[in-house]
Amino acid sequence: MAVPAITSLSAATGPSSGGDLVVLSGTGFAARVVVTFGDLTAEVVSVRPEGAGFAAQVRTPAHAEAVVDVVLQNLDAAGAPVPGEFAVAAGAYRFLRPRIVREADLTRVVRALLRELKRQVIENVSLSVAVDFDDTPLDGLDVVSVAKLPSLVLSGPRLKENRFYSSNEPHEEVIASPTGPELQRRRPAYTVDVEFGLTGASDRAVELLNLIAAVATFFSRNRWLELARDPDDTSKGAVRWELDPAGELRTSLDGKDDVRAFTWGLVVRGFDVDEGLPLDVGKAVAGAGPDLTIGVAP
Repeated sequence: MAVPAITSLSAATGPSSGGDLVVLSGTGFAARVVVTFGDLTAEVVSVRPEGAGFAAQVRTPAHAEAVVDVVLQNLDAAGAPVPGEFAVAAGAYRFLRPRIVREADLTRVVRALLRELKRQVIENVSLSVAVDFDDTPLDGLDVVSVAKLPSLVLSGPRLKENRFYSSNEPHEEVIASPTGPELQRRRPAYTVDVEFGLTGASDRAVELLNLIAAVATFFSRNRWLELARDPDDTSKGAVRWELDPAGELRTSLDGKDDVRAFTWGLVVRGFDVDEGLPLDVGKAVAGAGPDLTIGVAP
């Protein structure tokens, strides 16, 4: 009887949504195994020899936020558990929910647009809010406060898949594993166009036309939206996306209560919502090539 043992995991934490690729290193693994995280079964991608032992690649299941045991059970040729041939890594993996307190790149894009519109066009720029956030809940009316005039209101965003700017091919990188550098392939990132609506309003027609001209100038002079790649590490440089008007500008000069308004759209093109899910980890590599970077296994 070969009693398996788990010596290490390539990642000790991962999202509660599951789907992360984790490599279990150890000894005594059979050609077929079943792996559980807590009381949920993971998807076994492969089991292969690795040095003097074995490596099992698995995809984590979706699991509530918790610290769980990782159990590997050897199976026989018929797929039945082999009695006594299992290994337990107690408390070896932690499922974590996404931390929404950390500002996401999408939030940074919206904030950057608001900041630049305030700086270059008009100070009174706001992001539209839903009637769920009623300013006066006791009056029985689902309404929100109207911004003082003149004003610009940014609504959205709406995300529309962009296949033109997406990589469409898995990305390869060298990661640090317990046994040395290995080649990892990632699924292409989900690339989208981030679309917004832009509404301008004034109680004077001339003022509204001037606001339209200022917004048009903003689009003409800002062909790109640029942000730091990592706000906490300036050494990583910046990334930029195309910024374009979307659709046609529509005006309403005979609005209710003498409010004149216009609507337009703007789009940030080629925005990667995520970095792409890891697909697999390949054989060990001697070192990083010129187009590969050393990273940390997710």
